[in-house]
Amino acid sequence: MTELSGPNPSNSTGLPTVEDYLAISALQHYAYCPRQFALIHIEQAWAENRFTAEGQVLHQRVDSHETEQRGKVRYERSVSLMSHELGLIGKMDLIEIETGSPTRYFPVEYKRGKPKIEEWDKIQLCAQAFCIEEMRETTVPDGAIWYWEVRRRESVVINEQLRNLTRDVIEDARYLLKNGLTPAPLATKSRCRACSLKDICQPDTFRSDKTTQYVAEIGE
Repeated sequence: MTELSGPNPSNSTGLPTVEDYLAISALQHYAYCPRQFALIHIEQAWAENRFTAEGQVLHQRVDSHETEQRGKVRYERSVSLMSHELGLIGKMDLIEIETGSPTRYFPVEYKRGKPKIEEWDKIQLCAQAFCIEEMRETTVPDGAIWYWEVRRRESVVINEQLRNLTRDVIEDARYLLKNGLTPAPLATKSRCRACSLKDICQPDTFRSDKTTQYVAEIGE
């Protein structure tokens, strides 16, 4: 696995310990559904379906760990990432490094599906950009997501709006982890149909359960 060099964590600095680091891939889970995030990363629940299986096959192909040079651009795959400031750890599928002044770093994330209106996938890419910026003391203004279903790249501008959204997701996800909380299902039922955890989550059962609402009303 390729790894960008960067500073080592130090407990004396007050930065997160290794156990406190949040997986970059978990941010996409939270952005899609906070309950899904909690089931996977707090309750350690997991189940396969066609979508998760296809995603694994895609990443097996991507994770070749090969480095390739084409002119001024070097292509590195399965690159380890870490941000001590934000407490993030993970890896990216591909980074394109173009030599110049300054050196240009361009992260590329591979996804099984197709482009989305929502920001779920972009948040994961932005978190990767945060790590690159910290590790290489640079700025990453943009990147791309390659979608297997449509066989094309979608360019992503890593602007301040996306950065702020990603920071919020990091903070909210860390709050759930710290407090061991599993939220109720989202009201958006369409997301449940593609979720491999639907049988474990039982969203319709929890939506029909009025206990939480009853307890809240008592406390008012």
